[in-house]
Amino acid sequence: MAHQKFNRNNLSVKKLAERRSRIFIENDYVPVTASSSKISQQDKKIIKVTAQKIITARQKQKSVILAFGAHTIKNGLAPVLIALIRDGWVTHLATNGAGIIHDWEFAYQGKSSEDVRENVRNGRFGIWDETGFFINLALITGAYEDLGYGEAIGKMIFNEGLNIPEPSLLADEAKEIMETNPDQAAAAVDLLGVIRKNDLDPGFLSIPHPYKDYSVQSSAYELKIPFTGHPMFGHDIIYTHPINHGAAVGRTALTDFLYFSESVLNLEHGVYMSLGSAVMSPMIFEKSLSMAQNVEIQSNRHIDNHFIIVVDMAKSEWDWVKNGEPPVDNSSYYMRYCKTFHRMGGEMHYLTADNKDFLLELYHNLNGEKPLL
Repeated sequence: MAHQKFNRNNLSVKKLAERRSRIFIENDYVPVTASSSKISQQDKKIIKVTAQKIITARQKQKSVILAFGAHTIKNGLAPVLIALIRDGWVTHLATNGAGIIHDWEFAYQGKSSEDVRENVRNGRFGIWDETGFFINLALITGAYEDLGYGEAIGKMIFNEGLNIPEPSLLADEAKEIMETNPDQAAAAVDLLGVIRKNDLDPGFLSIPHPYKDYSVQSSAYELKIPFTGHPMFGHDIIYTHPINHGAAVGRTALTDFLYFSESVLNLEHGVYMSLGSAVMSPMIFEKSLSMAQNVEIQSNRHIDNHFIIVVDMAKSEWDWVKNGEPPVDNSSYYMRYCKTFHRMGGEMHYLTADNKDFLLELYHNLNGEKPLL
């Protein structure tokens, strides 16, 4: 007997304009000229080493990957992230589902971040029409177009809209490729169902994004730099919307995981930076590195000379470089992100710092600039 499933069609979905947001990107963004005021001299030395490793990696055309949690976007650091990819220092950006959403909301309405406590109590948290509808629709069309999760959202922001196929042509295509490409046919059928259910007209669906200059995803799409999204089912507010489609999430997220793994394959003499991500970043990295090593070993190669810098706010007295992995009776052993990355070979450093201070100090080192006070 099947268990009862929650029916999202019973939800009262509110317009995003009714939500009180707490962060306004035009007021709260961080310019690249800002000062990194809270970095100790010892931490500055580690960041300087990181910058030198990045310079060497780019000279050798190796990957420089920056994976980060949603607070990097919420804290207004989009201009710094955009500068890092525009200047060619970072070759791959990766974040979780929440990072993707905050970046989109900033681009769409110039503000993001709601009061979770208040809105859960009122039965409104995350149940907002535009965020749920447009992001999910971008993923559903992106799955049909064989795009990645972040790529699909970035394309929507950059183009300020989505291309909606003609239903009859979409149906004919699904039938034609059902035997030769069943997964693509299924994505076409999924999109067809959404078009019909929501009475979407074929052609270009205009979705203005007046603040898209603050969007990291849009800039990455424009620059053809992979910005991959690595969501987990049920973790993000887009799952509350009735249009949400699990197959589209799965297809686009899998594509992004494989984009990410391809960048890890080029990590020998490269750099991996994990910024404020305790779960997503270490989990996708260890699987990707294992696959990359598998392929490299078949060609008598091995990824050993990679540099990893892990940055978070949690304090740790343990010296991972000198002392290796701590014993199980030491609290540092349970800092999963440090433990996981330390097991990944190469050279790993842990830095207790705010993401704003780290990224600004790193950017200033890479560009030889002095921060303006």
